[in-house]
Amino acid sequence: MQARSERTRRTLLRAGAEMFHRNGYAKATLAQIAAAAGMTKGALYFHFASKEGLADAVQEHGSAMLREYVGERLREGASPVQALVDLTHWLARTLYEDPVIRAGFRIAAERGGERPSSAGAAGPWLDEVRLLLARARRAGELRTDRTWGPEGPETLLAATLCGLHVLSATGIPGTELARRVGALWGPLLSALVPPGAETRYRTAPPRTDLASGHPPGPRAHVPASLAPCPTTAA
Repeated sequence: MQARSERTRRTLLRAGAEMFHRNGYAKATLAQIAAAAGMTKGALYFHFASKEGLADAVQEHGSAMLREYVGERLREGASPVQALVDLTHWLARTLYEDPVIRAGFRIAAERGGERPSSAGAAGPWLDEVRLLLARARRAGELRTDRTWGPEGPETLLAATLCGLHVLSATGIPGTELARRVGALWGPLLSALVPPGAETRYRTAPPRTDLASGHPPGPRAHVPASLAPCPTTAA
């Protein structure tokens, strides 16, 4: 019974993510979400008390996916800087492939300033960037000759993540976005790591990501006004 309940919850969560991404947080209704999941509104209310609660759950699930991915890369032996490279590739891929990640950014954009929340789309990403940069600094992977201070690399990578989200919303094909992510890491590594250390890092996606399926194709265009770079509030 518990396993069945969890499957139902996951189905509703993903249906909610798809509707939030497709229609926006304000316009998506619980009736639409229940219908998309092939369930009744009663079943939805059993798991989520409100649309706000479902949106929070979508964002929390996206955050958990992010933490799991980063943890997996580190357990597999990736250095902190390599994990940062792989994180950007994972974002570029999941923005096309996973409605939970796409919806998380749109929910945060539409509910920005409504109330503080650690589940906002940008907050968890920035948290992981900070943790990986701290690890990289302790491991001696970062340049020490820069005058930009500890916040410089964090700001640079935050802008990079934000830019990937904005680019994905322009209708650019997923294969092209993936190519640009790899090209982007040339100048990023030059700015972040000691001179001559750039060649230690792979700028293409990890083999485990490539083995997960074919590169993503184009998806429907999302107007830029509906996909701004989110704040940490949700």
